[in-house]
Amino acid sequence: MSAIWVAGLPLIAGAVLLARVVTRRGRSGMYILAGVGALLMAGAVGLLIAALAAGPAAAGTAAAGTATAAGVKIAAGSAATSGNSAALLGAAIAVAGSTIGAGIAVAYAGAAALAVMSERPELFGRAMVIVGLAEGIAIYGLIIGIILIGKA
Repeated sequence: MSAIWVAGLPLIAGAVLLARVVTRRGRSGMYILAGVGALLMAGAVGLLIAALAAGPAAAGTAAAGTATAAGVKIAAGSAATSGNSAALLGAAIAVAGSTIGAGIAVAYAGAAALAVMSERPELFGRAMVIVGLAEGIAIYGLIIGIILIGKA
């Protein structure tokens, strides 16, 4: 599973490099990035709709078929598959929600911390503690996600 993430790292690095090159074009570069983001979002929504409309996966059907051959009820296999997908969906929602919330919190706390430090530099430590507390929200969501994946 981790090999998939490692294989995707060059793609992520390439996307970041491309975004930096495109944004140097000024305002038109930002419009290009916004358009690409909108296309990716539309594609993701299309995939989500297709996944929700498709029903159970072929692997789940094959697993239920082998369970029948072993003398186990099919309903138990389908219940386990739906329970796993619910746990994974819950983990995704927990991580996504906490990350978005942490991003909003860090945006406001970071801006306020910079404003305070520009007037009184000796308050650097206190300001960074507040920003760190805001970042902790994402860590809590990640922990919940890991717990839910462990239950799947």
